[in-house]
Amino acid sequence: MRFAVRAIGQQGIVSVDVDAADAAAACEEVRTQALRPLSVAPVRSVLPARRNAFPLALFSQELLALLEAGLTLTEAIEALCDKEARSTTRVVLERLLRDLREGQRFSAALARQPAYFPALYVVLMRAAERTSSLPASLARYLEYHGQLDAVRGRVVSALIYPLILLVVGGAVTVFLLGHVVPRFAGIYQGTGRDLPWLSQLLMAWGGFAARHGSLLAIAAAAVLAALIIGGRAWWKSGGVQRFARRLPGIGATLAMIELARLYLALGTLLEGGLPILQAMQLAEGLLSPETLLRYRAAAAAIERGESVSSAFDANGLASPVALRLLRVGERAGRLGEMLGRAARFHDGEIARRIEAFARGFEPLLMAAIGLVVGTIVVLLYLPIFDLAGSLR
Repeated sequence: MRFAVRAIGQQGIVSVDVDAADAAAACEEVRTQALRPLSVAPVRSVLPARRNAFPLALFSQELLALLEAGLTLTEAIEALCDKEARSTTRVVLERLLRDLREGQRFSAALARQPAYFPALYVVLMRAAERTSSLPASLARYLEYHGQLDAVRGRVVSALIYPLILLVVGGAVTVFLLGHVVPRFAGIYQGTGRDLPWLSQLLMAWGGFAARHGSLLAIAAAAVLAALIIGGRAWWKSGGVQRFARRLPGIGATLAMIELARLYLALGTLLEGGLPILQAMQLAEGLLSPETLLRYRAAAAAIERGESVSSAFDANGLASPVALRLLRVGERAGRLGEMLGRAARFHDGEIARRIEAFARGFEPLLMAAIGLVVGTIVVLLYLPIFDLAGSLR
C-alpha cells in the first residue's frame, strides 16, 4: 500500500511517498532516510489498488537459481535488488536485504512484510532454516504455486469464451432494441397496415424507446451500476460461492477444487517439515466457511489421537481416492507425498470436468443468443414479408 508521509529533515519539512504494508512500516522506512515522520496517510486512488504487487513466484524462481549457482542468501538478494527496476519490488527487496544484514533470519525478515509474503511461504522458509534446505523449500513452493496457477488457468480459459459470447450477444441485442427497432417503428407507423401481434409489441417498445431514449439510457446506466455494486458486495460476502455450490454439477466441481487446493497446501507444508496440526492451521485460509467447520472438527479429532485418514473421512474431507492415498501415506510415513499425489489426481479430474462443461455449455449459450437475436430480427421483418405477399 502507498502512504504519503510528511517528515522533517535537514532541508525542512518534506513529503515522501512510501510503499509499505502499514503506517508503522511507512514511518520506519522514512526514518531510514534520516527523516523524522510527522504525519502519515494512505494515498487514495480512483483506481482499485492491486492486493499484492510483488511477484513472489518470480522472486522465488530467481532466488533459487542464484542459490543453486553458489551465492549466499544475502548475495543473492543483493543481486536481485541491484537488477530490479520497479520501485515497489525494489523497496521490498531493500527491506529484506537490510534485515538480513542486521543479522535477522530469512523467515523473520519475510514475516515483517506480511502484505507481500503469505504465512504459508514464511513457514516453509522457517522450516527450511531448521534443516538447511532453503533451495528445496523454494522449489517446493514453486511447484505448489505452479499447480495452483494451472487449475486457475483452466477455470479462466473455460469462462473466457462464454463471457465473450454473453458480452457480444448482449451488445447486439441492446443495439437492436435501442436503435434498429425504434427506426422500424417510425417506418411502420405510416403504413396503415395491421401488424402481427408480436410485431405490434416490438413496435410499441420501439416507439417508447424513440420518445424516451435519454431516460432509458440513464435508467440502464443506473441499473448497470447497481448490478456492479450489488455483485461486488455479493461476491465479498461469499454469496456467489454459496449459490454456485448449490448448482448441480458446478457445486461438486467447486468442492473438488477446494479439496485439491487443501491437499496441495497440506502436502507442501508436511514435506517442508511441519507437523500436521500446524500445517492444518496454516491451510485454514483456503477453505469456505462451511468446509472450515468440518475441517476444524477433523483437526480436533487428530489432536485427540485419531489418524488423519479417519478424521478426514468422518468429516467429509476425503474423496474415495484421497482416502486410500492417505492410508497408504500413513502406513509408509509419506503423508505429505500422498497428499500431493491426491491433489494431482484431482487436478486431472477437474480438468476433465471443466472441458466437459465447456463442450456442453458453449453450444447452449450460442443457441440461446441466436434465438433471442433471431426472434427480434424476424419480428422486425414480418410486416415486410406480409406487404410483399399482398403485392403479389
